[in-house]
Amino acid sequence: MMKVILASNNANKIREMQQILEPLGMEVLSQREAGADFEAEENASTFAGNAELKAYAVYEQLHCPVIADDSGLVVDALNGAPGVYSHRFAGADATDEQRCQKILEQLTGVPKAQRTARFLCAICYLDENGQKHFFTGSCEGYIGTEPRGSNGFGYDPIFCCGDQTLAEMTDEEKNQISHRGHALRLFQQYLKERNAHVNK
Repeated sequence: MMKVILASNNANKIREMQQILEPLGMEVLSQREAGADFEAEENASTFAGNAELKAYAVYEQLHCPVIADDSGLVVDALNGAPGVYSHRFAGADATDEQRCQKILEQLTGVPKAQRTARFLCAICYLDENGQKHFFTGSCEGYIGTEPRGSNGFGYDPIFCCGDQTLAEMTDEEKNQISHRGHALRLFQQYLKERNAHVNK
């Protein structure tokens, strides 16, 4: 089983990555489990830039394959906000509930047709030699009018795909359509092709 370090200490993100990658033959360790107990600075202006910053911070300490993701919510009626500031949108110490509430407040009175939104994910993978590779994924939907569902995390309770929010879906259903699921499957495809090439 291939071992990869996830440049994150976010328990929800670690769990989701493990659910998607472990059936594909990869063991995912958090950076803290691997001995890199710090929080990397995330001050880039793009998801890919933040993912790269996090990946290199961990790679420079551990010198082994690292995967980092940066992702967030983009709401069209809010001119793309919260975007790369998704986690800090309602303040550095805000809860998921407070973040969702702030989005709903800012969309008060906005009709469903104009509540279009998407989750975007950028993954940076640094291989054993420190070479970087990027994979991106997206999930299209719209913002509901109230939180629904108790699964998931972040903005999942207000982000709708069809008639359900992501928080109303099972983990398996969400991982099939999520931005992170799409990006991780591209990452897996890259590894398959690379291994096939190496084993020729």
